[in-house]
Amino acid sequence: MNARQIDLQHRTASNAGQPAFDVERIRADFPILRLQLDGKPLVYLDNAASSQMPQSVMDRMVRYQSSQHANIHRAVHTLSETATAEYELARSKLQHFINAAQAREVIFTSGTTDAINLVMHGYGRKFIKAGDEIILTTMEHHSNIVPWQMLAEETGATIRVLPINDAGELCLDQYEPLFNARTKFVAVTHVSNALGSINPVKQMVAFAHSQGVPVLVDGAQAAPHLPVDVQDIDCDFYVFSGHKLCGPTGVGVLYGKAELLEKMPPFKGGGDMILSVSFEKTEYNAIPYKFEAGTPPIAAAIGLGAAVDYLSNIGMPAIAAHEKALLDHATALLQDMPGVRLIGTARDKAAVLSFMLTGIHPHDVGTLLNQDGIAVRTGHHCAQPVMTRFKLPATSRASFAFYNSMAEVEALIVGIRAVQKVFA
Repeated sequence: MNARQIDLQHRTASNAGQPAFDVERIRADFPILRLQLDGKPLVYLDNAASSQMPQSVMDRMVRYQSSQHANIHRAVHTLSETATAEYELARSKLQHFINAAQAREVIFTSGTTDAINLVMHGYGRKFIKAGDEIILTTMEHHSNIVPWQMLAEETGATIRVLPINDAGELCLDQYEPLFNARTKFVAVTHVSNALGSINPVKQMVAFAHSQGVPVLVDGAQAAPHLPVDVQDIDCDFYVFSGHKLCGPTGVGVLYGKAELLEKMPPFKGGGDMILSVSFEKTEYNAIPYKFEAGTPPIAAAIGLGAAVDYLSNIGMPAIAAHEKALLDHATALLQDMPGVRLIGTARDKAAVLSFMLTGIHPHDVGTLLNQDGIAVRTGHHCAQPVMTRFKLPATSRASFAFYNSMAEVEALIVGIRAVQKVFA
């Protein structure tokens, strides 16, 4: 089956009763996708690192900067009141995007890493003590490993690790046995950035809760690609970044259940996180403001709200279906190609394709593909325990987004064959 046939099948099967997924119309919304690199069209396949931004998001940020910009929550003049309203509207948009119960459960951070550190400092330092245990998984991004290691070193807690199998799936039969009376926290990625594996987080949360253990879900790779419902998952914390979600850099989101956020001390002090300050005592603000010290990323948050509008208008189920068609086609072509080894073959995957070419270092693969205008990621992807599990120093990673086309999948395949010829 060729790319045209697969694209037609995808349009027919995944959009019954709905308008066909028009990827060319969507691509027109992204100015950078018209870029030429040394006369060759950009094929951007590094979306797991950072997605591109549609014109509507850029326009919204310019409109804020040119006609609405002021600091928020601190003045009665018109610009400040307008900026405050737009900032809080963005919070409401994020609430609905992930189906949080209340807007005050949405906290703006600088990104996923900042959000995880906030939970580590606010929840971990208060409730996790010497002898307690924290469960992580082998496939975690460094940002969901290092903060918990820091906490363990500080408190005397212990980290236990759930392994993965050869397909890059969690060994779920070993999950429940990790729990005991000392287990106090679980932190797990929703989707692996290095492998694309989609983890059964709802099931994992349910068991952890049966043991009285709260769970943080790292949604950095899930929120841009899958419908996310934090109430359905029932996680205690959920974190993700704006720049992977067609939004700007410098902004992310921490969702936390209100009852837990209210029990947590603030991570940073100053600015909006206070109600009153004296040298004798400071009273902290209510959530979410208790965790948003200083001037927040106002423009970036408003931009992220516009990105959520854009994605919601397309529909996350339609986005997931298109990306699955891209992944399935690329996988089918690569898995039978001589000299190619796919790393991460989970049955349930998001649009991430990691691979090795026999006898060719991933960095050389990335360099040569770049000469053809094809942008992929090479390295350990901030997931060195995954590389250790597969006994690899690095991989090449192509990661797709809803604005990628079947033609770009074909360009990747042609590019890989060209790389192989260079080293033949």
